[in-house]
Amino acid sequence: MADTTSNNDLHSQSLVIDSHNDSIVAHIRRGNISLNDEYTKSDKAYNGTIAYLRGKVPPEEDAIGIQLNIPKMRQGGIDAAFFAVDVTRAWKNHLSYALDAFGWFDMQVENNPSDICIARTGTDIRAAKSAGKLACILAIENSEGVERSLNILRSLYCLGVRSIGLTHNPNTWVSTGIDEGETGGGLTKFGIALVNEMNSLGILVDVSHISERGFWDVLDISSKPIIASHSNCKTLCNHPRNLTNEQLKAITANDGVVGITFVSGFITEDGWRNPPPFAKLLNHVEYAIDVAGIDHVGIGSDFDGGGDLLKDATEYPKITEGLIDRGYSDEEIQKVMGGNHLRVFEAVCG
Repeated sequence: MADTTSNNDLHSQSLVIDSHNDSIVAHIRRGNISLNDEYTKSDKAYNGTIAYLRGKVPPEEDAIGIQLNIPKMRQGGIDAAFFAVDVTRAWKNHLSYALDAFGWFDMQVENNPSDICIARTGTDIRAAKSAGKLACILAIENSEGVERSLNILRSLYCLGVRSIGLTHNPNTWVSTGIDEGETGGGLTKFGIALVNEMNSLGILVDVSHISERGFWDVLDISSKPIIASHSNCKTLCNHPRNLTNEQLKAITANDGVVGITFVSGFITEDGWRNPPPFAKLLNHVEYAIDVAGIDHVGIGSDFDGGGDLLKDATEYPKITEGLIDRGYSDEEIQKVMGGNHLRVFEAVCG
């Protein structure tokens, strides 16, 4: 067993980045509660599109509580995180749904100026770490949020959006999602234009949830490194959301990174019914490293969106501890815990 003091030192000295959470919507749905205190509700509790459309939280979800917020990020030693807004359930108002979420988040930044900032570049992430702030990267999950307009894409970039997942599970105007299975098509004409414009602007292309054919289309045309923000290894768990060995190797060739996720059903095939032990998550990290290489693996929890293997962000040091126990060097662990995501973020976003 590795020394706990050494584990804590390495974790705190590392620049830790989580590449996917759904915490913005989770906070809004609970009544626009504070990002700094989950028990403090806003006086505008039911203000906004999301609170109106999705204001009721199922009991089983409410029982889990908020998994990632400012105090939990600090306790878990997470320095930066991708805050994604999944617009899939917004029906025909995808852009307004995203803007509703980002408006709430801007208010949180304004209310907590000494704690958080929006990061648009790698320099912003490094500066936040030095200043003791948490860096927040704005992301959209499901490109329906751009409403088939490259002008809107540019507007979202100006707001600070630096990562977009091309699909959720269903099809979009950009590509088929994993719901289509092996029969699904790939990128549409607009999808090709969108990827090219994202490359040009400096927005990360996220291939988690996309169909396999769509994945290969993206890899064929992207001139910049891509990410799979929250996906695991299909060899270890045969789920359509996970990546084959060939896909992992393609991400390596692209100089991208895959974020291993905490969703139990993506870790083991019966994970939805029988939550797997923590060691099974580490198996995915280790396998991805073996196939893709140490420079192309990171962590993407999916907290507040299904990433339930760890209780919440406070348990993040367990990953560092587990990698130490498996014999990885300090340098290797720092790459997985955030260095690889920072490299790709800087390569694409500056």
